[in-house]
Amino acid sequence: MHNSSDDMTNMKTNSIIQKKSLAEEVAEQLQKEITEGKLKEGDKLPIEPELMKIFGVGRSTIREAIKMLLNRGYLSVQQGRGTFVESQMPTSEPFEQRLKRADIRDLYDVRKILEAAIAERAALRRTEQDLKDIQRYAMERKTSAKDGLLKECIEADIHFHVAVAKATHNEILFELYRSASVHLQKGYSHIYDDTKHFLDSQPLHEKLVKHITDRNASKASSIAARFWEDADHNK
Repeated sequence: MHNSSDDMTNMKTNSIIQKKSLAEEVAEQLQKEITEGKLKEGDKLPIEPELMKIFGVGRSTIREAIKMLLNRGYLSVQQGRGTFVESQMPTSEPFEQRLKRADIRDLYDVRKILEAAIAERAALRRTEQDLKDIQRYAMERKTSAKDGLLKECIEADIHFHVAVAKATHNEILFELYRSASVHLQKGYSHIYDDTKHFLDSQPLHEKLVKHITDRNASKASSIAARFWEDADHNK
């Protein structure tokens, strides 16, 4: 096992910085050691003082990191013997917990992949109440963007897209999209300095509202796909 503080410092996130606690960094490095086979199933972890020395952190940080890996299924504690590698490919980590430590680029991809399919189904399945919610958030998005209120604009944008997802009346699709969007929201403040992007993309959002209103599934899907063409172009 090696000290990875320099490696962690050099990790790139395409200009998007996600703040992580020391415990999360330690947990991720230990997890990497396990998944890459440097620590194998049945191997015993070094004792706490040794881990503290390896990572240059305190006892509470090591304990929190170990707890994270216990929850993810990578480690197990054997009473009186120590902490051991349980699995290199755990399946027990809750989905919401996994999202909390997801790379923002992965969350971005999830939304990008789902967007067009969601718009198509929303146009076919939306109710009048769904439409009212979508229209309301579209208007809030527009007003906040014009007023230069970035935080409110981001929130309205997320609410708008989640409302469209809800209009599919597919609970799994809605929950997957909602969860990814909520966690992605935390990174938006690192991407946008002002509301210009939201102002520029407002006409597309209004076209999407129109096509969902008209129940035009093909045009709704086409417009939704264009959101990400523009986003990729501006990255």
